[in-house]
Amino acid sequence: MIFFTFLFFILAGSSYAYYLLHKAQSAVNKSYEEFRPDAEKRNLKEESFSILFIGVDDSESRKFHESTRTDALILATFNPKDESVKMVSIPRDSYVYIPSEESYDKINHAHVYDGVKGTVETVEELFDIKIDYYVKMNFYAFIDVVDALGGIKVEVPYDISEKDSEDHHNAIVLKKGVQTLNGEEALALARTRKKDNDIERGKRQQEIIKAIVKKAASMHAVTKYDDIIEAVGKNMKTNLTFNEMMSLISYATTGSKLNIDSYTLKGTDDYVGDAYVYRLDEQSLEEVKEVFKHHLDGTAYTSNDYTQQAQANNDHQ
Repeated sequence: MIFFTFLFFILAGSSYAYYLLHKAQSAVNKSYEEFRPDAEKRNLKEESFSILFIGVDDSESRKFHESTRTDALILATFNPKDESVKMVSIPRDSYVYIPSEESYDKINHAHVYDGVKGTVETVEELFDIKIDYYVKMNFYAFIDVVDALGGIKVEVPYDISEKDSEDHHNAIVLKKGVQTLNGEEALALARTRKKDNDIERGKRQQEIIKAIVKKAASMHAVTKYDDIIEAVGKNMKTNLTFNEMMSLISYATTGSKLNIDSYTLKGTDDYVGDAYVYRLDEQSLEEVKEVFKHHLDGTAYTSNDYTQQAQANNDHQ
């Protein structure tokens, strides 16, 4: 989801950029939803900031209620001075403290209890940092963008039989191998975790989003930009204004030496009563927290074994 924001800026370089710019502005304005009216505004060109990307399963079969669970959570911090971004995927079943409930539960239940506010406050509690912005998107944005691009080429790691966006079981059947997927198929690949776990699922989602951006940035996709903007705009809520989004353009302009590091949270499978949960490894969590805090502060951080391994993994991606 982080790359959907960048997508707006990729679009601005097309031959009919003026038209697209105004269409994008209209889409963002309709998507704008204030979160903290009294929050201090940030200078995104000069100050570090954080964004929580929230993916929700609020398909028609689930009636678009605020009480839907989050299906994907990605915390990203941005440092404009060194043109860097750090991202961490938060496993949906992570067993964490939820402030609005004053109790522990799965992190994806925070949205059920208190919507965006509850989700943001839970992630702030978990990482001990302030979240400046959020971007909330649903499955339809994902499906519509992939379809508008004519599909994306990705590798399916194993045979898959998965439900579609309306929860029809075994509606999507994929064979192992590199292939071009439509929106529903790409969503099934992003959601499945029958043969692995939430960690691998998070990595797979990031690879799919990268494939979307690569396809969108190609010249062959130019005529589809209109559809992409409409798809993203009508399926997104955010407290980023259009001008604030435009301030992020330095992160997506051609030639930028943007450095994106991805992290994961280690943990173990467990049960609370009969409910499956993912217990975060305290050392892993503390290390990632420190990385993100220092990134926001702009201060140096000495990597230990965990963060060095995370960086090594990023270098090979």
